[in-house]
Amino acid sequence: MVLFKRSKISLGDTIPSEGPQKSRKPPNTAFRQQRLKSWQPILSPQSVLPLLILVACIFAPIGVGLIVSVSNVQDLVINYSKCHELAPKDSFQRIPNKYAHFHFKKSLSVRPSWKLDEDKSGNLKCQLQFEIPDNLKRSVFIYYKLTNFYQNHRKYVESHDTGQLKGKAISPSNLDNNCNPLREKDKKAVYPCGLIANSLFNDTFSKTLKGQGDTMDYSLTNKDISWKTDQHRFKKTSYNASEIVPPPNWAKRFPKGYTDDNIPDLSSWEELQVWMRTAALPTFYKLALKNETTELPSGNYTMEIGLNYPVSMFGGTKSFVLTTNSVIGVRNMSMGIIYCIVAGVSALFAIIFLIKVIIRPRTMGDHSYLSFEEPLESRERSPAGNVATREIL
Repeated sequence: MVLFKRSKISLGDTIPSEGPQKSRKPPNTAFRQQRLKSWQPILSPQSVLPLLILVACIFAPIGVGLIVSVSNVQDLVINYSKCHELAPKDSFQRIPNKYAHFHFKKSLSVRPSWKLDEDKSGNLKCQLQFEIPDNLKRSVFIYYKLTNFYQNHRKYVESHDTGQLKGKAISPSNLDNNCNPLREKDKKAVYPCGLIANSLFNDTFSKTLKGQGDTMDYSLTNKDISWKTDQHRFKKTSYNASEIVPPPNWAKRFPKGYTDDNIPDLSSWEELQVWMRTAALPTFYKLALKNETTELPSGNYTMEIGLNYPVSMFGGTKSFVLTTNSVIGVRNMSMGIIYCIVAGVSALFAIIFLIKVIIRPRTMGDHSYLSFEEPLESRERSPAGNVATREIL
């Protein structure tokens, strides 16, 4: 038998609450009650036609202007990745066509050639000999081009210590973890730490294009090749030489490590600053040398390149690029072609819609006359309506 305990609360009593009851009703505002005004365009041939014509009129001249601007860029691109394998050591040999590409206003009388040289220390140098058929107006730029090198990998991009680059003497244990595994060696800090600095492009380009025959030498400089914003990111370090070691791939440049006289000053090392601005695509150009004061006279020149950077390990290539610039940079037809394609597609659809409007015009209906209720007569004629009528009867 179940016994029920008599309640002490009578019918007239009120049950005490723990606190004020919260209402779940949304506030009476236009946003919360979904009363905001809205507008939706009605797409029709008549309304889309002016937009397509406007896009075609804007994009077509921009595309043509870009193509004309880029076509005036003169450049020479030599892929010297195989120079140590294919180039002879005794004399210059013509470079195979697949390794040399050029765009000049005049045709070349002599094809580019190369030769492999070796100094007393056993360092290999690739000498490139080429012809400039006409005067190149300033400015003249020397780039190196790498392919199949992914500087955009997330771990690669983050592999540095910002404080260390700004000159702070940070102990190995306090360096950014993103620098692993190139953060510490022999209980000393790697300076600069990380994968970006360790993979620095270290092929050397001579700062003078040596003229052949009656052609004068042409001087180049590596000053002001990095962005002004990047130059503020790098400061002279406050480390002592006994506290740091160079990255492993810098052993050829610093065979005995750092001393008080050879610690690199990152604030003035613009090649490193250019390299540490990582590229977004696996094929990229980076500025190495330039001359913005004098034009490059026509003639035959020789560029000497020290071969230090291996590219076969990641299946890439490296190229020497001599070029002038346009408003969008080096020679690249892609942007202008894309603008022309968009203009062409817009013009094509504009013509199609115009023909449609002329041949088969359609009057735009008024939404106020639309009714979503079925008339009584149609309901009676429908099978469902007849069944309902019979049920009523």
